[in-house]
Amino acid sequence: MKQAQQGFTLIELMIVVAIIGILAAVAIPSYQDYTAKAKFTSAQAEIAAGKTGFDSQLNDGVAITADAAGLALVGLKGSTSNCTTTVTGSTIVCTIVGGPATVAGKKITLTRANDGAWTCASDLADAATKLKLASKSCQG
Repeated sequence: MKQAQQGFTLIELMIVVAIIGILAAVAIPSYQDYTAKAKFTSAQAEIAAGKTGFDSQLNDGVAITADAAGLALVGLKGSTSNCTTTVTGSTIVCTIVGGPATVAGKKITLTRANDGAWTCASDLADAATKLKLASKSCQG
């Protein structure tokens, strides 16, 4: 009786390892971009909620101060898992906490114009990074 081959040959195993390596080389950069974009978007969404409170206070004639009281007036916390937030008379600024190096420590700034319109800007490294990571409303 002849016994049938069991298992894989060395070359078959090497081919599988090579395929896994190629897939990982493609997937890892995409995953890193995905996590950076998720962190940026979460931080932006967190401070966007303050725009309504900011407008409400200004419409009531209340000056927004650059301290914890100012943050409380607009309904934001000073520090969360996504950002450290500060406010001034016309801006809300989020400094991103943690996350990938491409977004960690970067600032997202919401600025209110006198006519009530809001603009968003960030200090991401360059235009290509902004295009890749920032939302369309925050490409400035």
